[in-house]
Order: sequence, then C-alpha cells, then structure tokens
Amino acid sequence: MSELEATWSAARSGSRAALARLLSWVERGGAGAEAVAALAFPASGQAPTVGVTGAPGAGKSTLVSALLTHWRSTGETVAVLAVDPSSPFSGGAILGDRVRMQDHALDDGVFVRSLASRGELGGLSLAVPEALRVLDAVGFDRLVVETVGVGQVELEVAGTTDTVVVVVTPGWGDAIQANKAGLLEVADVFAVNKADRPGAAETRRDLEAMLDLSGTGSTPTDTHGGADTWRPPVLATVATAGEGIPELAGAIDAHRASLVDSGALERRRAGQLEAEVRRRVVAAVERRLRALGVEDPSLWGRLARRELEVHQLVGLLLDQVAGDGPTARR
Repeated sequence: MSELEATWSAARSGSRAALARLLSWVERGGAGAEAVAALAFPASGQAPTVGVTGAPGAGKSTLVSALLTHWRSTGETVAVLAVDPSSPFSGGAILGDRVRMQDHALDDGVFVRSLASRGELGGLSLAVPEALRVLDAVGFDRLVVETVGVGQVELEVAGTTDTVVVVVTPGWGDAIQANKAGLLEVADVFAVNKADRPGAAETRRDLEAMLDLSGTGSTPTDTHGGADTWRPPVLATVATAGEGIPELAGAIDAHRASLVDSGALERRRAGQLEAEVRRRVVAAVERRLRALGVEDPSLWGRLARRELEVHQLVGLLLDQVAGDGPTARR
C-alpha cells in the first residue's frame, strides 16, 4: 500500500491527522493534489454544502459556530473550510483555525480547516472545491465554507456551494450598496445578525423591499441553478446568544429540499463542475504564459516598442502553448 493509499484509508477511518495531510496535499497542488482528487472524486457529491459570506465584522464565524452547535445536537458531523486572507510572507492563512470556533475544538464530530485565499479572485482558491470533495468523501454529513467576505467573494461562494447564506448587520448600508455587491443574485438565505442592535427591523424591511422589487421568487429565472420560485428568507439572528439559529438551520434545509424537488441541485452542481474545469484551464494557461514570458522576455520588449501588436502577441503565445505539449498542471 502506497503512502497516499494508507493516508486515505486512515482519513476515511476517522484520523484527523491523516485528513489534514490530505488537505495539505490539495493546497500544495501538483501531482499529489491530482492523486488525492482521483480518490476523492468518485466518493463525493453526497453531503450538503453551505457557503457563509458577508462583510468583515458581520459575525460570520460566531454564526457558523452556533450552527455547528445546532447540527451537532442532531448528531450530524460537520466540516468547515474557513477561507482566510493569505500571509504576504508565508502564503498561508493569516487568521488560522485555532482562532475560530474554539467551543468545538475538542469535538471529534467537527473539523475546521483554514485555507489561504492565495490572492484568488473573490478570495476562494482552486483548492476549495477539491478540499470539499475530500471532506465529503471521508464521510462528513455537512460541509460549510466560510469566506473572508471581501471583493467578489459572494459570487465565488455561489459557484462552490449548494446554499449561500449572506450575513448582514444592522446599519450595514442601503439597498443601492446591496445591489452593487450583487447580494440578491447570490443569496439563498439572508441572516441579519446582531439583531439585538438598533436598526435590525429596518434592515430586514429594506431587504424584503429589495426582494420585492427584484421579483425574486416570483419568476422562473433560475439564475444560478437554484429553485425556480425560491425567495430568500430574511431571518434575524443573535449568534452570540444562539437566537434564531434553529430557524436559520431550518431555512438552509428548506432551500436544499427546494433544490432537490425542482431538479435544480443536479443542474447547479453540474454547472459548478463545468465552471471549475474552465477556471483550471484558464489558470493552467496563465501559468504557462508566465513561464513563456520569463523564458523569452524579449517578447514584452517588442510589444512595448510597438514591434508586435497586442493581438499578434496573444496569437503567438497561444501558438507556443499549443505547440509545447500539455499546459502546466496545477
């Protein structure tokens, strides 16, 4: 039995150390990640996945911790991927899983892993979908991705999980800002957290009004693989006190049931896989282009001197990629 096979077997038998090693291979990429993916992919696709996103300071980690308590009370095992900013020095996750969700540190039914965003658009690295498949394949009942909550991360989460929970707080901003952030397009459930603060009722009212104006849940748009008539509920939570958490967990389950009943879950997951493949192809070509640029820096000089036109250089580089064998792997 190879080292990888032994590690895989140990992880599926419950070894957290072995699971952490598999995820480290996935994060590093290369041949090791591909070998892990080959084992995980056929055994994945079972566990519900939940994305939790929102602006920094919205209380996402506390909310996830409260959800973990709820799900564990029903006997479910849960794995959390916490996508953090990358360290400019090591490239690793800055916040780290030891800072998060300490109430569950000794619970064998909970696994928390921090992943560095590594500068990816939206904060989600290409390791996230593969890490989710590993966690699914080793047998967790439910998977959660918590994001750093900046940039276009909401869109990235929508393309990675079954259900997207957008966390907002009282005084978070007006409807125009919400529309600019694209929250209506990606949110399957809204959680107005810290709802014991002034302005919570107004925030819920504003969100409901935005949903009314957008027609969400009243027309069969199915814009991101969701149920055709699903209207995102707007729920009040106080994560520090556990208030509203059973209702939030119920809304998450109701959304997934809606996906299953409408056939949208299969469509959404198929679309996620297609989008992931396209992202990986683009990333592989980009890496190869960077390598070609380093090997032949005169190309960039010729471009700067207007000896080559932009589209000419694009064609030249693509021809070199195509003629140089397979593009670089992860």
